[in-house]
Amino acid sequence: MVVLGGDCLVDLAPFAYLNERYEGDLAVLWVDAHPDVITPQHFAHAHAMVLGNLLGEGDPDFAKRVARPIKPEKVMYAGLYDMSPVEWEIVERLGLSMATPSQLIDSSQPVVEWLRSTGARHVAIHFDLDVNDSLQFRSLNFTMPNAPADAFAGVLRGRMTIAQVVRLLNDVAEQVDVVGLGITEHLPWDAIAVRDMLRALPLIGEGRA
Repeated sequence: MVVLGGDCLVDLAPFAYLNERYEGDLAVLWVDAHPDVITPQHFAHAHAMVLGNLLGEGDPDFAKRVARPIKPEKVMYAGLYDMSPVEWEIVERLGLSMATPSQLIDSSQPVVEWLRSTGARHVAIHFDLDVNDSLQFRSLNFTMPNAPADAFAGVLRGRMTIAQVVRLLNDVAEQVDVVGLGITEHLPWDAIAVRDMLRALPLIGEGRA
């Protein structure tokens, strides 16, 4: 199952379904610069709660739709390196595993070892594009044109390269059966700008308004 596009919340239903289908024999690799386990008491947007929902927490209205919550020991972050105090508390309480960008620069071994330890035969991978370094990959929320200078103050940015993520995901696929892949948070600002420019040009577009 492949999901392409949308914010992180789009992986809620597919991953919940996969954990039911494989009767709990599902590991989840969360490749993201953010933990996505926050609660409505601390944040208003559901896309930051999706993993919490899959674990039976997060937003109660979403969590109750997850018939078989994923066990915390079968979840690992890749690319996460810091978070808010509230998020740290939740991640540490649940005992979620984590491999930072610096641990994954040249090797996928931390993730491979964790995956083997779970004994899972299937894995679903959540790939939030904001785990990528925005200086190398710019189709991200952080690179919104003309955004105020403080628009994303305090929001962590990814530090991984595309090559590192590709290597990681392929190394994981060599270990177990990848049954789900969600690629989220794609915001192609330059493509949008080109589209709007072409619409405004003479001959090929509508010309000057």
